[in-house]
Amino acid sequence: MSEKKSVTFILNPISGQIKKAGIPAQIDKYLDHNVFDHCVCYTDYAGHATQIAAEEAEKGTNVVVAVGGDGTINEIGRALVHTQTALGIIPCGSGNGLARHLDIPLNVRKALHIINQYDVCDLDYGIINGQPFFCTCGMGFDAFISMKFAEGNKRGPIKYIEYILKEGLTYQPETYRIEDEEGNIEEHKAYLVSCANASQYGNNAYIAPQASMADGLLDVIIMEPFDIFDAPQVSFDMMNKTLDKSSKIKTMRSRNIKVHRAHPGPVHYDGDPVIMGEDLEISLVEKGIKILVNPDETEHKHEPNALQNAVCELFNTINNARTDMNRQGRKMRVLNRKVMRIIKK
Repeated sequence: MSEKKSVTFILNPISGQIKKAGIPAQIDKYLDHNVFDHCVCYTDYAGHATQIAAEEAEKGTNVVVAVGGDGTINEIGRALVHTQTALGIIPCGSGNGLARHLDIPLNVRKALHIINQYDVCDLDYGIINGQPFFCTCGMGFDAFISMKFAEGNKRGPIKYIEYILKEGLTYQPETYRIEDEEGNIEEHKAYLVSCANASQYGNNAYIAPQASMADGLLDVIIMEPFDIFDAPQVSFDMMNKTLDKSSKIKTMRSRNIKVHRAHPGPVHYDGDPVIMGEDLEISLVEKGIKILVNPDETEHKHEPNALQNAVCELFNTINNARTDMNRQGRKMRVLNRKVMRIIKK
């Protein structure tokens, strides 16, 4: 009989919306004890999960499982990069972006079934100004909302949507100068710039539907400014995996980019906001972390169906027609002013 594998579960008792008091009992019940010896550790403060995970990796533990949200996953994952210890996930956070991308069930028993199968893959991760991220990082409106959300005293998707609706109509886009790995420079006035290693923010909001954690590239999403009439299209596209087809979106893929903006401001990585300076360097590290994955997961699950594509095309057609009408309206107003000046003479 082969030697058992060691697995340590790290629980953040206060992350997300799910109570975790019953999770150790479920681990005892559903973990395959013929395969694993396990222990459970609890975090006491911010950064504690990183310390525990680093100690486990140093001991040669086979798997460290993050029981929490994307923030807990980030704390643990940053200690496991470039080690032989694999990251496992039992998603219990507010958005669970990485777990959803990897098709890891939100049900604890089913997530433990994935761990029992012990399918380990070497996957990519990103770095922004020295800070690792595993799902997404970004600047602009999403980082601004993440900062507001973190400063608030209430959590959950309803509160997050409330912030978006309240702040979205008055948020002022910024101008970003973006340089790719080949030295090509573009300047964009943008609502947000997001760099995605995985496909979504969480709660099935797909910022980069075609992103893969195994392709060695970041998907860079540039969302152009839009008005209240465009908001339904943007919302539909994000929730239906068609954002990359939107007329308001510019995309590129690169191993690394440099971004310059006029002022320091909020940036998020894996949903956690921080203040960073005018200059940002984002890069991808290929196959830098081992992660327990769902062996039945496929990249095709991120592809929109025919109806979703059709609705996206309809929205884009309406938006283009409205843009042309606005452009013609401006031309007519200019022409009318010229005619009135001639008449007055």
